[in-house]
Amino acid sequence: MWQSFLTLRSHWSALLLLAVQLSLTPQVLAAQVSERVESSQKICEAELPQAVEKIINRPQFERSRWGILVQPLATDRNLYSLNARAYFVPASNAKLLTTAAALLSLGADYRIRTPIYSDGTPPKLTTLWVAGRGDPSLTTNDLKLLARRLKRQGINAIAQLIVEDSYFQRPGQHPTWELADTNFYYATAVSSLILNQNQVDLTLSPQAVGAPLRLSWSDAIAARQWQIIPLATTAEAGSAYSIEVNRFFAKLVLEIRGELAADSDPDPWGIAIPGPTDYFLASLRQVLEREGITVEQISISATQLSPESWTKLLNLESPPLAELIQETNQASNNLYAEVLLQTLGAETGSQRTLSAGLNALQQTLAELGVNPESYHLADGSGLSRHNFLSPEAAVQTLKLMARSPQADIYRNSLPLAASRGTLRRRFQDTPLAGNLRAKTGTMTGVSALSGYLDVPGYQPLVFSILLNRSRQPVSAQREAIDELVLLFNRLQVCDRAGQGQ
Repeated sequence: MWQSFLTLRSHWSALLLLAVQLSLTPQVLAAQVSERVESSQKICEAELPQAVEKIINRPQFERSRWGILVQPLATDRNLYSLNARAYFVPASNAKLLTTAAALLSLGADYRIRTPIYSDGTPPKLTTLWVAGRGDPSLTTNDLKLLARRLKRQGINAIAQLIVEDSYFQRPGQHPTWELADTNFYYATAVSSLILNQNQVDLTLSPQAVGAPLRLSWSDAIAARQWQIIPLATTAEAGSAYSIEVNRFFAKLVLEIRGELAADSDPDPWGIAIPGPTDYFLASLRQVLEREGITVEQISISATQLSPESWTKLLNLESPPLAELIQETNQASNNLYAEVLLQTLGAETGSQRTLSAGLNALQQTLAELGVNPESYHLADGSGLSRHNFLSPEAAVQTLKLMARSPQADIYRNSLPLAASRGTLRRRFQDTPLAGNLRAKTGTMTGVSALSGYLDVPGYQPLVFSILLNRSRQPVSAQREAIDELVLLFNRLQVCDRAGQGQ
């Protein structure tokens, strides 16, 4: 009691000084003291529902829809439940299910291997055949290492360079993604051959007032796939930002409109590469020729090679799956998630399609114990608005994975509050820093957070918060969700009289 009085007195002294400086009224000052003390106090389980509803029933969320489920990690007892079995658009919370299924089915050490075959003998190969397997981690540097390795083997010419694009369905627009999204880095096509995550950087820079913006690409080969109509101009210093990048329907044409102030920093845009296989092939040819290996002809094969009469030179290998799911969850990488989903289908069945991946995911999670009626996914990343996930499904997946042999790998793949991934800037200077691992999710009108919370002096929790149909800014949505998680962190064990123990 005495300690509480000293704490309150300390808060009051600090705020009294602030009141003198800002001429705050006693009523405002008292309200600030009350709010600050309340936010640091422990609460009993019985007080949690009222405290939660105080946040979610604010006027700005009157037309929004909340789904919340909070349970101890060790039991199935509900500490708080609201619309826990209802469907919500989950955004990137869908990745919780995709990465869990991939880890369970493929294993933490699984690698995506891109085999490379040859016909002929050095110094000139008749054919070099690269069989794409959908590795999302390949970069231009990997191709350079390949070229140097071939050069060391005495190869200085290739009559025919062939890349095989038959492992996954040919790249195209996802059937349930919004067309406008597919122009940008977060909605690139899944393909058998992926290079630099099938994206390229376009940077817009101001020049003299009234002049067109300067456009610069990070990769000239990728840039050639797009036609640009540059209508954006440089505005007076201090002008409002109004840049838009739009695509002409069914054409590889980007129209850039709006104004960028003369005193603005360069404006980067991540643009999708619409023809990933062509990009891979052209990039590989360029890398080989810069290493001194001439390439006479290039082509793309839509059929799989029968390697019996060919020499296998080597495999290009991805990092282990444990690292792939870490990139998927911490960076919320949509391409990685979609590749994992389709790889799951390819490795567990005869078909290498989106639907095969979704079926494999559902079967794997059903074997784990996740209720198949508690969710319905249309993709692996959460970009589709045809995805439906209940808080029940998210919590079940998190809890069951925590009891699996892959528990630590799965848990460590999630963003860490105030430290890593998409939570690195959230919960800084709060008790949750380092104690919360959770998957974020954001779309227009949608915010989500589901994960594990270690509550000091209480017990570990698993929770899912899904917010839909909100017209509030993303910052306001996240602020409310963060308040809820900070509230969960204040739970304590109480006796029957409601006193903390």
